[in-house]
Amino acid sequence: MNTYFRLLCAAFIILLLQSCSSAPQKNISIALIGDSTVAKKSGWGDAFTLLFNEKVTVNNFAVGGRSSKSWLAEKRLPKALVSKPDYVFIQFGHNGQPGKGPARETIPATTYKDYLKIYIKEFKAIGAQPVIFSSVTRRKFAENGKINSSLTPWAQAAKEVAEEEGLPFIDLHSISIAYHNEIGREASMKFNPKSSDITHFNKVGGEIIARLIAKELGHELPEVAAYLK
Repeated sequence: MNTYFRLLCAAFIILLLQSCSSAPQKNISIALIGDSTVAKKSGWGDAFTLLFNEKVTVNNFAVGGRSSKSWLAEKRLPKALVSKPDYVFIQFGHNGQPGKGPARETIPATTYKDYLKIYIKEFKAIGAQPVIFSSVTRRKFAENGKINSSLTPWAQAAKEVAEEEGLPFIDLHSISIAYHNEIGREASMKFNPKSSDITHFNKVGGEIIARLIAKELGHELPEVAAYLK
């Protein structure tokens, strides 16, 4: 009798798990905001969009040449908010660096954090889940054959904001550096849309960065990773 009861319970659990796994997924939307390394044609956004099934809509609001400061100043936020995303992925940093001009430059420990927190507040107010990304690395190699990134202060600031706000964090800076260090300079240059461009991506480069992000979603946002093809 006990054996029969145990088998009955096991069968019930299996049926329950099968029912849960086959439950229809609801439609969700993801907004991307950032610079050219995220934007259509020049960034990882296009390839990232193609990784999901038909239940996911990805709206890419990233624009080349923008920083967390200038993207906001150009009043691009209302359009992104109107799209009412379930998730918003935020990646800036490149154009906040020195030499980009006062309209774009940010200080990692202060103003960069402040702008990220503005986005977080605004998207939370409409019920969206912000997800903070650190800046994808430029493919600039030092003499020792390893990536030499000037984006580390912005990447660290992004991480600190995510921790302070209790948000999911995709450390794309560290992940992309590790990847390029592993494959080396020659292979990394195959990401370049033109020979001198070590910042943006051709189709292959965008696809690989998108896959690195998708892998991290499994750890940070498994509920979103469930929609990957």
